[in-house]
Amino acid sequence: MTPSTVQNKAFVVLLILVTIAFGAILWEFHGAVFWGVVLAILFAPLHRRLQRRMPKRRNLAALCTLGLCLVVVILPMIAITVSLVQEATVIYERVRSGQLNFGLYFQQVMAALPAWAVGLLDRLGLTSVTELQQRFSAVAVQASQFVATQALSIGQNTLQFVVSFGIMLYLLFFLLRDGPSLARRIGHATPLDEAHKRQLVTKFTTVIRATVKGNIVVAASQGALGGIIFWILGIQGPVLWGVLMAFLSLLPAVGAGLIWVPVAIYFLATGALWKGLVLTAFGICVIGLVDNVLRPILVGKDTKMPDYVVLISTLGGMSIFGLTGFVIGPAIAALFIACWDLFSPAPPRSTP
Repeated sequence: MTPSTVQNKAFVVLLILVTIAFGAILWEFHGAVFWGVVLAILFAPLHRRLQRRMPKRRNLAALCTLGLCLVVVILPMIAITVSLVQEATVIYERVRSGQLNFGLYFQQVMAALPAWAVGLLDRLGLTSVTELQQRFSAVAVQASQFVATQALSIGQNTLQFVVSFGIMLYLLFFLLRDGPSLARRIGHATPLDEAHKRQLVTKFTTVIRATVKGNIVVAASQGALGGIIFWILGIQGPVLWGVLMAFLSLLPAVGAGLIWVPVAIYFLATGALWKGLVLTAFGICVIGLVDNVLRPILVGKDTKMPDYVVLISTLGGMSIFGLTGFVIGPAIAALFIACWDLFSPAPPRSTP
């Protein structure tokens, strides 16, 4: 082994170690870094337009794009988060004090069921009605407490949120200003074929834009519509339930129906027929159709992964990375598929 070979291997080991160490330093703020990169990708076309109009003012173009990003995305998210914390705190206090009793609501629904339906529940192995009520009540209380606790923790960690928010804005400014040169530098240092690099970068940016622009817009639309109908029907905490519907809308085959369907059943079973019918019709004809209408337009059939891949990668991403995982998970899944497509391309279809 020649001295130059030893030096090259030693340098590669050193490069790996310092990269891991730098990643460990950034890990505490990985959410801020990731969302800075995501927003830079989303607003890059707008930034390029502004920069063409002011080619000699790179800082001003980046600052204008950052201001538009604040107005369009970040400030509305902060306002929704504040309202969510307030409503979740109120509901949590009502649950803890007993004013809001999910077990009582379930008991009212069971009391309104006909005898054959109650007997059917027992024959299906759902044990006794009383035991089922207790289990449902326990799950509902735990879910409400979990949501309220998470909302309270967001409010209590104000300093950490402010620091992460500042890091994200600071990084976003420089990614907008120096993003193209940084991307070229990273591409030059990546030891892959140019065609492979272009395909991977295109796949990554496409999935990021499709996930954020498509899935988030669909989820936000369904959550907003659900919150509005809950507010019209006089249900307490419309912002909280709307946000929950938006989160559930991110998961294929689950959807916002997990929130509004039980409420509609409660209305119908307890005699509030017009509320139940209005909520059912609105949920099916408006909330349910948003996904079928908006998602193909915003995401596109060519960039959409199979629903089961999106579901598993979203759940896995959120379990590891928290809220940020609903974007990280599908992005990693898309890169995984793209890398394997490059390694083993699909065989050509045989013509009859």
